[in-house]
Amino acid sequence: MFSVSDLRVGLGIGAHAFADGIPLVLAGIQFDDDRGLAGHSDGDVVTHALIDALLGAAGLGDIGSFFPGEDDSLQGVSSLLLLRNAYGKVTSAGFDLVNADCVLIGEQPRIADRRDDMRSRLAETLAVERDRISVRATTTDRLGFTGRGDGLAAQAVALLSR
Repeated sequence: MFSVSDLRVGLGIGAHAFADGIPLVLAGIQFDDDRGLAGHSDGDVVTHALIDALLGAAGLGDIGSFFPGEDDSLQGVSSLLLLRNAYGKVTSAGFDLVNADCVLIGEQPRIADRRDDMRSRLAETLAVERDRISVRATTTDRLGFTGRGDGLAAQAVALLSR
């Protein structure tokens, strides 16, 4: 099926602080919450981590290489558009997604009832089967900025094949 030399792994990390008056968007799904995440585009830490994982696995740099924080035209734009664009660069470089695992880090929101929607949205954006995408969550037992509720973080790992 795959030769080990045809496989590449990438790790992505995203973190943003909470801010009032911004919608909370995670993996392309809007949550009912009083605060959203202040960050580049719509602040979607899950999608940002996945973008970095994909680009890193393909050896193409990071999210800031293609979508710089200084680019005001990207403020508020859907991170799913950035994901689609980044994955286009990955596939143009000759790689396809084998699977990706995304982990949200924070005390709130609870994602159990939205997890399948999140997986589906990411899979649709990448035009892959949903079973190639995993979305999970964990807490830090109230430690650090995520534990205090100051913001959220996410990690993602992506496996690509040539």
